[in-house]
Amino acid sequence: MIIKRSYLYVFALFAILFFVPIAYSQTAPQKKENRSKLFEKTTTDSDYLMAIEKAGEVMESAYNDTDFDGETRHIFGEIKRTQSKLDLILTSLKGANPNVRNQQMYRIVLKEIQQELEDQNTAINSRNANLEKIKNRFVDLRKDKTFMELIKDTVRRKQFKKEFANLKKRYLATDSLMSKNQGILNNKKRLTVERKIAVSNALIAVEDKLEQSGISILRKEYPFLWSTNDSVPKKAVSQNIRAKIIIEKSVASYYLSYRADGLFTLLFFMGILFWYISRNLKYLKENGYNENLSYFNFNYLNRGVLIPVLVIGLNIAVVSNLYAPALFLEILQLILLGILTILFKNKWAAQSMKNWMLLMGLFFTLCFLDLFIEVGFIQRAAFIVINILGIRYGLVQIKSIKNQLYIKGFFKWASILFIGFNGLSILYNLFGRVSLSNMLTITAFISLTQIIALSVLLKIILEIILLQIYTTRIKRGIEKIFDYESLSDTLKKPFILVISYMWLVVIASNLNIWESLRTSLGNLLSHPNTIGSITFTLGNIVLFFIIIWIAHLLQKYVAYFFGEIDDENEENVNKRQHSKLLITRLLVLIAGYLLAVAASGMPLDKLSILLGALGVGVGLGLQNVVNNFVSGVILIFDKPIQIGDVIEISSESGRVKSMGLRTTKINAPNGAEIIIPNGNLLSQNITNWTYTDNFKLVEISIEISGETTPEAINEIVMQTLENMPLINLEKAPQIFYTAISDGKYKLLIKFWCSIYRTEETISSARQVLFINFKAKGLTFST
Repeated sequence: MIIKRSYLYVFALFAILFFVPIAYSQTAPQKKENRSKLFEKTTTDSDYLMAIEKAGEVMESAYNDTDFDGETRHIFGEIKRTQSKLDLILTSLKGANPNVRNQQMYRIVLKEIQQELEDQNTAINSRNANLEKIKNRFVDLRKDKTFMELIKDTVRRKQFKKEFANLKKRYLATDSLMSKNQGILNNKKRLTVERKIAVSNALIAVEDKLEQSGISILRKEYPFLWSTNDSVPKKAVSQNIRAKIIIEKSVASYYLSYRADGLFTLLFFMGILFWYISRNLKYLKENGYNENLSYFNFNYLNRGVLIPVLVIGLNIAVVSNLYAPALFLEILQLILLGILTILFKNKWAAQSMKNWMLLMGLFFTLCFLDLFIEVGFIQRAAFIVINILGIRYGLVQIKSIKNQLYIKGFFKWASILFIGFNGLSILYNLFGRVSLSNMLTITAFISLTQIIALSVLLKIILEIILLQIYTTRIKRGIEKIFDYESLSDTLKKPFILVISYMWLVVIASNLNIWESLRTSLGNLLSHPNTIGSITFTLGNIVLFFIIIWIAHLLQKYVAYFFGEIDDENEENVNKRQHSKLLITRLLVLIAGYLLAVAASGMPLDKLSILLGALGVGVGLGLQNVVNNFVSGVILIFDKPIQIGDVIEISSESGRVKSMGLRTTKINAPNGAEIIIPNGNLLSQNITNWTYTDNFKLVEISIEISGETTPEAINEIVMQTLENMPLINLEKAPQIFYTAISDGKYKLLIKFWCSIYRTEETISSARQVLFINFKAKGLTFST
């Protein structure tokens, strides 16, 4: 009604502007002016044409702005898609299985639809406001005095009859388009309001169903089991199953399209992982090293790449789709269990495999009953049978599976939950709490199967890392089999934390407490706390330490991906790569600390106070710490020494084992590890034996007795040295005679050899020289 009145107002205004009587201008007495007409302001036809043209431009721009642009039509498309989603959800709510998984998915989707409707309603209001602004442009034409003077002047108006006809045509076209578009907008607004009401009612219904299945609600939903006397004809049961399958399929299909972007992203990254593993395996196979993977106790990667990658992807899909419909999630779970069965085949003992197949059978039966059969006496009795079999399984048969797993610690807790949830499920089922009973049963089986899947996931991840390390070492020419067991124990610790989190999230989601736990934890972490003039949240502090922990973890483990381990052969040290790793570690730490400070939310003015306090601390007692840190940075970039170098500093000598930001570790020849602050390295003279290369000039003094000549001695010495592989012949050996007498010669022999095998080379040279001179009948002594 308001809209129609506004249109009438504009039309009447325009009519007044164009057709107002000009009697006043004709009857008003003319004032007699005494001033000269030379300086009198007059309006010409050109001025009138410009005014008409300006009015035409206003009407043209109003018409163009009134027409819907591409963004508005996109909003209309979004409104239509939102309606389709809402219709599917509302239809599914009426007939789908009211289990926790479906209700969680409905709640999430309904909240998103609610937000979409709110955004669409805001967009419609914005466009209605724009139309009102367009109307004001016509009102603003009254401020144009030349245009108003022309309208009042009937004689002049006839002169511009054609121009006024075009103006009227434009006005009527704009008025018609505005009426049409504003009607469309009002219709869309009415639909969004109606849908918002429908979504609000649906959310209330979903929240009620979720509350009924909550652990805190202990009221009875159904009669006691011994009081149930319902009987459903077989035909009705089959019809119900078919109807539920159709509904569940439509809900799962909707969710699949709804989460298509995320699933395609996961598929893309799994494809990259497949290529990455295949490339490493192909390289080892082409170079004849693939058989060595058996030394690393590989259980999965040596049997193909596709199945391990699917295990990783499905585990991530299960955890990242917590609010998916029941059919979608349980199909994922069953596919994951089927793939695990392929992996376990011919690898597990016969009894363990038999018990695993029994567990799969129970889980499949449970999924079928939970999804497609109406709640009645038969279903409740079937659930109790499954629970009893589950308890027996947990007490007797589960032990054989535990021995086949990589991590056994969590399996104990999974077994306790499995037995406990099955027992509680029987009690709740008997006393009418069927929804809670079903939820506990599903959670029991998922908690057990998921920890098995996550155990396999951890082993596959460790095998991928070991494969990368071994492949990189082979490319560098290092064929030595490293200690993979201790390395695996080191690597698996952070992954166990991630796997624990994934397992607990899946359990909490199935128990319908994850959302409340996350909300409560979020409120706790985001609650502002004030100490003095500083305001902070617990979440910022936790995030600060988590980022620092991750940064230190990354800088510690980044070397493994370049094939670097602690038992590196000193002759195969890649100094350039070590330098790059040190710089990478430094950058990771700096980036981690900067990100941690930014995530902490600390204001810059407070940070400057902290830095000032830190400066005072440096002045009072942290000089050495800062000196060593800065010296470490200088050592990394200036590179006077690198990892693997043999150095002498003061009275200490040895091989550089590692370089940190504060200290440097040196392995002494006697096996001791010397830790030297970086500041001491820069402040003292350092002898670096391997700065240019890894060769050292060594000397052997020998005495030869017998009938021979210097030329014969030189020939024997050179032939001996040339046939020794440990001696570097790129620099020619040197022979010096320190004394010569009749039948007696004293020699000093100098040659180059690897500094890491100096003693071995000298010893071998003495032995071979002794044998060769002895064969010539000469006496040899050193």
